[in-house]
Amino acid sequence: MKNTSLIIFAIFIVTFFWGCKGGSSSVQDKANFDKDASYALGLNIGSGLRDGLKNDNVSPDLNELMKGIKDGLLGKEPRFSLDEAREKIEAAFNAVTQGKKEEAIQKEIDFLAENAKKPGIKITQSGMQYEVLVEGNGPKPSKDSIVKVHYEGKLIDGTVFDSTYERKEPIIFPLNEVISGWSEGLQLMNVGSKYILYIPSEIGYGSSDYGPIPAYSTLIFTVEFIDIVSRKEYEAQFNNNF
Repeated sequence: MKNTSLIIFAIFIVTFFWGCKGGSSSVQDKANFDKDASYALGLNIGSGLRDGLKNDNVSPDLNELMKGIKDGLLGKEPRFSLDEAREKIEAAFNAVTQGKKEEAIQKEIDFLAENAKKPGIKITQSGMQYEVLVEGNGPKPSKDSIVKVHYEGKLIDGTVFDSTYERKEPIIFPLNEVISGWSEGLQLMNVGSKYILYIPSEIGYGSSDYGPIPAYSTLIFTVEFIDIVSRKEYEAQFNNNF
């Protein structure tokens, strides 16, 4: 999970500073760290924590953070034990993760509900929505077919995360090796068709982040179905990539 590294980093901060509790000599040996070196140490720790938190939009209470650092560094009696501190950090990150999960799920529900009202939107039994831009008259693939397509994939906020159009080359792949939403959507299409597929996370990447795709994301694919190809052509494309 993405927050695991943040938890580890935060626990490191707690352990590092509170570990000084039993060794106040590290504070007394001030001659080893002048003003600039001390500032540099704080800057490195603060920057590392900031970078670890910013992607998740997590902001600790700065005043309380500084109190904890000072208490640990100066060996003062802490508000709670180190074990309790670890538990509180983990609980805080878990609460943030749960909140973001619920927010992402609600965004998907709201988007799909609103999108279903658009003229021309059709809905399959799985909950996938699709829109026909061009209806081809070629054959339809089976779940075991190998297809050749052009596509653009984006999130509901408009962020494009993948595009064969940008790479200026269509892609060939077996339908039984992709997410179920892709497989289902392509089997609705005739060769020569162009559809927009609105794939719910349940038949997409689900509760996991996948590269630039966050968990619980509805995937919007504009798909141009070029052809059904042979295994030989597929293997030739694969071999040409190496």
